Amino acid sequence: MLRFGILSTAKIGRELVVPAIQDAENCVVTAIASRDQAKARAMADRFSVTHAFGSYEEMLASDTIDAVYIPLPTAQHVEWTIKAAEAGKHVLCEKPIALKASQINGLIEARDRNKVLVSEAYMVTYSPVWRKVRDLLREGAIGKLRHVQGAFTYYNRDPGNMRNVPELGGGGLPDIGVYPTITTRFATGKEALRVQATTDRDPEFGTDIYSSVRADFGDFELSFYISTQLAQRQVMVFHGDKGFIEVKSPFNADRYGTEEVELTNQTHSESQHFRFQDARQYKREAEAFSRAAMGQDEEVVTLENSLNNQKLIDAIYRASEKDGWEAV
Repeated sequence: MLRFGILSTAKIGRELVVPAIQDAENCVVTAIASRDQAKARAMADRFSVTHAFGSYEEMLASDTIDAVYIPLPTAQHVEWTIKAAEAGKHVLCEKPIALKASQINGLIEARDRNKVLVSEAYMVTYSPVWRKVRDLLREGAIGKLRHVQGAFTYYNRDPGNMRNVPELGGGGLPDIGVYPTITTRFATGKEALRVQATTDRDPEFGTDIYSSVRADFGDFELSFYISTQLAQRQVMVFHGDKGFIEVKSPFNADRYGTEEVELTNQTHSESQHFRFQDARQYKREAEAFSRAAMGQDEEVVTLENSLNNQKLIDAIYRASEKDGWEAV
């Protein structure tokens, strides 16, 4: 069993990841850390976890854990990922693991120097939904892929929410823009060559709240929009010359609908529906990460993968400041 320590009592850890780890077959949470000892103890008691630490440093120094899950504000991800790696702990860090591609080079160095596993927590890449999309594309189910279309939106103007605080790494592209990019890259195995983009910022918060993106992948294009101030929506569609694949609720199925993939033929006369009633992508993520950390052959999100995804996000920001194409 891989023993996890949770670095902070953040909501995503409390509500999604810790329950998934506790339900997993090959890992367990053995420690919770917070800068507030009482909060750490309360969360530890909630999940029947033995150890509660009043500082992150104290937990990293402990021999009660083998790995760390980091759900801190985005701006702190790089710092604490490196500190955990230097402490000899494997690291599963929430997305985005960094705010610039250049920062990920330092994470790669820390990983290699300390011989630990460091992975960005893209739970979608462990979902049977996205494995099915990848398989369908590989099988040629829609013929030649020509266009991928996506959207991810929600509405949040809470000034206290970290997604609306630039100093904490807030903004739409870091929070949700990474999902259309990582899933397109995962499903196709291709990398973007250049991008065009438009981005709007909130006049009060200063964070990016809307982006419309066109990315050239050579053989096909990806177009998507994201927003933190639009009505809630998620969709991804892969369009080929022999049919198309629509992914219903592609990122957060529990909040946006059923986990389903629909394959439709060229003439729209036939459709196949692939439903996944209990995908449990966070549990699958924890188990895959644990197998890889314990030396088993397992597909996980590598830092090299993260680097390429962040290069695309960086290029979108640059493209938003100019007319025309921007190289990735």
